[in-house]
Amino acid sequence: GFKETAFLYAISSAGLTHAMAKACSAGRMERCTCDEAPDLENREAWQWGGCGDNLKYSNKFVKEFLGRKPNKDLRARVDFHNNLVGMKVIKAGVETTCKCHGVSGSCTVRTCWRQLSPFHEIGKQLKQKYETSLKVGSTTNEATGEGDISPPKKSSPGHSDQIPRTTDLVYIDDSPSFCLMSRYSPGTSGRKCYKDKNCDSICCGRGHNTQSRVVTRPCQCQVRWCCYVECKQCTQREEVYTCKD
Repeated sequence: GFKETAFLYAISSAGLTHAMAKACSAGRMERCTCDEAPDLENREAWQWGGCGDNLKYSNKFVKEFLGRKPNKDLRARVDFHNNLVGMKVIKAGVETTCKCHGVSGSCTVRTCWRQLSPFHEIGKQLKQKYETSLKVGSTTNEATGEGDISPPKKSSPGHSDQIPRTTDLVYIDDSPSFCLMSRYSPGTSGRKCYKDKNCDSICCGRGHNTQSRVVTRPCQCQVRWCCYVECKQCTQREEVYTCKD
C-alpha cells in the first residue's frame, strides 16, 4: 500500500489504455478501429488521415479488465482508485489535430481527429501526482453501508488531512527506506549510478566508488551491399560509478 505502489497501478492502467487506443487507430486490432472524425465514414477517415485514437473503446476494455469497484477491502479500493487516476490522465491529455486538404495547401477541406498525448508526457504528470500523493484511511458510508476512502483518522506528522480528489494518487502505508536491504528492496549498495546526475539520490547520501575500465564496442558501422553491417572495434577507457555500502 505504498505511494510507489499507487504510481505503479496508475502508470500500468494508463499504459494499457494508451496502447489499446493507439492499436485501434493503427488497425492492429480486430475488434475496434479508429475513433472516426466527425462526418466521415470509416473508409474516408483512413483516406484523409482523420483516424483518431479510439479512447472510447480502450476505456471500456480497461474498465472491464480491472473489474468492478470493491466495497469492503481498503487496499483493493485504493488500487482501483489509482487505476482510474491513470485512465483519467490519459483522457485529460486528448488533443484535436487537424489537417488541411486543397490546392497548393489551401484549407478548402479540413479534417480533424482526436489524438492522445505522447506517453512520456503522461508519465511526467503521473510522476507529479506521485510526489503529491495523499495518505488515506477507511470510513463506512452510513447511508449505503459501503466503504469510502478518507483521510486517516490519526494523521502522522507531515501528512495532510486533505480529502482526496478523484484525480489524486492515494496510499495507505508509509514507504520503507528503499536505501537499505529489506523484504521490499535489495537496497542500493553497489548499484550503478551516473555522476553529477543521480548518484546522490540513488546512493542515499552514502557516496559512491569510482572504477576505471577498458571496454571494446562496435563502432563506425556501415551497411554493405547486400546485406550485412560491417563495424570496426573501438577500445576506450570509461569510468563506472557504484554506490558505497
